[in-house]
Amino acid sequence: MSSAQKTAAQARAELKDVKSTPGSKKPDPILVVDHVVREFGGLKAVDVDHLEVQRGVITALIGPNGAGKTTFFNLITGFDTPSSAKKAIGGPAADKAAKWSFDGKLLENTAAATVAKKGMVRTFQLTKALSRLTVLQNMLLGAQHQRGESLWASFFKPLWAAQEKENTEKALALLERFKLLEKKDDLAGSLSGGQKKLLEMARALMSDHKMIMLDEPMAGVNPALTQSLLGHIQSLRDEGTTVLFVEHDMHMVRHISDWVIVMAEGRIVAEGPADTVMSDQAVIDAYLGAHHDSDLGDDSFLEEETPAKKGAR
Repeated sequence: MSSAQKTAAQARAELKDVKSTPGSKKPDPILVVDHVVREFGGLKAVDVDHLEVQRGVITALIGPNGAGKTTFFNLITGFDTPSSAKKAIGGPAADKAAKWSFDGKLLENTAAATVAKKGMVRTFQLTKALSRLTVLQNMLLGAQHQRGESLWASFFKPLWAAQEKENTEKALALLERFKLLEKKDDLAGSLSGGQKKLLEMARALMSDHKMIMLDEPMAGVNPALTQSLLGHIQSLRDEGTTVLFVEHDMHMVRHISDWVIVMAEGRIVAEGPADTVMSDQAVIDAYLGAHHDSDLGDDSFLEEETPAKKGAR
């Protein structure tokens, strides 16, 4: 059975035999990362030796503030460059040079726009909606391979009118799905924080996506929209999209993730099913520090620490 034909249930079932150890091999990885290091003034913000993300499931990337999760996202999506990518080719350093592949194709030294075109799209912790454009215009910016973007072709509407109509119909359908259709003509800057999160997720789906990476999708979202976002994330997986998300809300992680990866001080310290990871001593040490009497599954403790509550990462 090909990867395209595989159902979400089959992809999850394949994880049952995967060892709950950092850097474990996956049966069908869509993303494979090796030797990705990012240093800032001698401090290693990210130091990932090996990581694989299973295709067709929801994987949560968790860890305390400053663990390197967003920096890791930036590195593999082309918004930053690993320090390890600068090592000389040849000699002993070559074996430790950063490399990562997506859907079987190498991505290192690839620009962010090219990464997105290959099917790995992301959202941001702080939303990137263009405030002075309408919600619909924001959506249309997410469409790829638009013929009208060519300066020459832009003067000849028949060359791109049909494609623009298709893109508009797709955008409207996504806005309806994300309960934003009534806002289509409103400026994006007028949306609430939660609505901007929905818009950014919907805009990401305008591309030819294979995997979507969500950076703290629940941060700053009011409880009324939380359940809606959870449903959308699960729907993406059920439709065949691989989801990798950063989150501090352990209740959400337990509820929707099929696999959990834990970062601490830039390294992968644990991974496995949510229940297994939550009871791992390395995870308890990383998250709780001196609070060893607290239960990692106690949402009230983690809610107290989440950036959405503090207003900062």
